[in-house]
Amino acid sequence: MTWELHKFDELTAAELYERLKLRVDVFVVEQNCPYPELDGLDQESAHLSYTKDGKVLAYARLVPGGLKYDIPSIGRVIVRQEARGRGLAKELMHKCIDFIFAEWQPEAIQLQGQVYLKDFYQSFGFEPISAEYDEDGIPHLDMKLEKI
Repeated sequence: MTWELHKFDELTAAELYERLKLRVDVFVVEQNCPYPELDGLDQESAHLSYTKDGKVLAYARLVPGGLKYDIPSIGRVIVRQEARGRGLAKELMHKCIDFIFAEWQPEAIQLQGQVYLKDFYQSFGFEPISAEYDEDGIPHLDMKLEKI
């Protein structure tokens, strides 16, 4: 069991494939939401994942400021279906936040979250900065965490 952080070009083809397949399995297939999963941000992002026995169980993409938003963002937050309920999502979010504030040293972090996860993200200090809106048929809102 290990947490790993990689830049895009540090991932092998097999590692990249597994992460992208997990994203499609959850965000496109499980949520029945056809949308362009590959959005051109992966190449400049950091990819944080938790693997056990060679299988990615949790994953998030950390996007530097200036690419999606003016400030860094956390996205594509996933826990594989069979690994849910073990606290991996909370651990994943803590690791994302810690990395961004320690390494990139921004004043804030932003995310685009599904509305049903609003309380989850608020538990880390994120606050809504937009009204709810539809993104590919799923209610979302933008949220921000200010550095303390």
